[in-house]
Amino acid sequence: PSIWPSLRKLWRDLARAQLTFWDGDEDEGEDEQGNEKRKQQDLRILCTSLAKFTRNLVADVPSNQNLAFENEVEIRRLLHYHSSWTANQDSESFPVTRMLTQTLSNIVTANNELMTKLWNIYLNLPEDQVVLIRLLASPDEGTVLAVMVLILNCVYENKARAYMLCKTSIGCRICVSLLDGMSRLYEAHEDSDGARAFDVGYDIFLQLTTAGLVPELYSRLLVDDEIATPHQTTLLKLVDSYLQSVTATAIVSTPAMRKINRKLCPMLSKGFFTKAVYTQHAIKRFLGEEVQRDGNPTQSPSENTGEAPPIELDVMLPKVCEALVLITQCISTITLEPEERELSPIKEQEKAASSSTLRSARSFATFREYFNETRYADNGLVETLIETLRLLDKFLPRINFGRPVSRNESSPSPTAAANVASSGTHQAQGFSYLKRDLVRLLGILCHSTRSVQDRVRKCGGIEVVMNLCVVDERNPYLREHAIFTLHNLLENNPENQQLVDGIKPMGTWGEDGVLQDVPGAVRR
Repeated sequence: PSIWPSLRKLWRDLARAQLTFWDGDEDEGEDEQGNEKRKQQDLRILCTSLAKFTRNLVADVPSNQNLAFENEVEIRRLLHYHSSWTANQDSESFPVTRMLTQTLSNIVTANNELMTKLWNIYLNLPEDQVVLIRLLASPDEGTVLAVMVLILNCVYENKARAYMLCKTSIGCRICVSLLDGMSRLYEAHEDSDGARAFDVGYDIFLQLTTAGLVPELYSRLLVDDEIATPHQTTLLKLVDSYLQSVTATAIVSTPAMRKINRKLCPMLSKGFFTKAVYTQHAIKRFLGEEVQRDGNPTQSPSENTGEAPPIELDVMLPKVCEALVLITQCISTITLEPEERELSPIKEQEKAASSSTLRSARSFATFREYFNETRYADNGLVETLIETLRLLDKFLPRINFGRPVSRNESSPSPTAAANVASSGTHQAQGFSYLKRDLVRLLGILCHSTRSVQDRVRKCGGIEVVMNLCVVDERNPYLREHAIFTLHNLLENNPENQQLVDGIKPMGTWGEDGVLQDVPGAVRR
């Protein structure tokens, strides 16, 4: 006789007994409470044993998987019960949730029909019944690992299910929980369940990246009135890690890699513009500069009266700068991939018809050309980058041997800027590497491109880069990257060379080989 009818009855009876366990227990005495505790423990043992038996019974056996799937509702109800806030306070619940999740995963793994059925059910449940979100928030790393394996199995090389994860409201909530878990598990001890869960979580987002769904997810993670959300920043970290790993291992271009990068380009360019412009406005307010209608900064009236302008620091600025660093690194990696990638033959009619601010990457021959030519609100990426660097150089005095160095005594509140930017570990992390990565990107964009070299000169970018040829502990190798960028700006460009030749820096050389700054040095 078949074992499945008896197994089905056992799952139903177990779910009923567990979910009605606390009914009518309001007036129980201490002895009764002790008995109830023992009964609860017995139910946990039974649940774990039954789940383990079912898990082993269905592994790699499609016919058994189809029969066991009839118990999915009971398994889900038991998972919901054992993943409650109260249950999570008792570590004895963790082996139960772990085994139930593994059982559910084994029931559908490698069975495409069942995975699709399960995915459609779970991503259309009422929010309070979505057990995947509850399991991802579990304090037990083993449970988190098991549920991440289940999610990975469902989206692995299946664009339809990955699309649902990014497009549906419940799917986005699951992604938010995944990103929270990734942040929480980042520093998990090596060889622990937490570290393995982090690796599986990375593989989940790798599936979304290769499916070209990251831009869609990034936009859905946006929160009203917030320029950079923590979940967007975490997603950018994963994208940056993916691009770095692909570039490190790839020798030649592949169509799949080009397709992924084409999807990322508009997201990265728009993100760069919005974060950079926000940073500019925040720094201008802090420095007391006003913005005229033509976009040129002017000093506030308080400077004329001799009164110090009020310090207004945007509390979101460190977060925005952290996101800007990640976006800049992603753009740099894409433009420095092995070999110059041809995106597609340039379609003249597409370029002519696409006069909007952010065009498709297909309109350009190379990724570098795309970022050089892309515009947002009539501003080019190169000009926006240089203006951001100019303001950052005022706002963040360089740190040399542990002390902030003010380059220009006439700059408003340099000490205050240094104190604000340096106060708190998290804030300091937000500003770290920002100037270095921006000047590095500028060097990449202008390399052997005369038109970009000329644009940099016309907007005063050469002087900005020369001022960055200094030692700054907040930006390791800033001087080296600035010198390399300056080389790229001057290469085969007589006008730029003539401009630099006309600048005569004043100062004395220090014992460390660094030219000591004086007010107005390297300024025209």
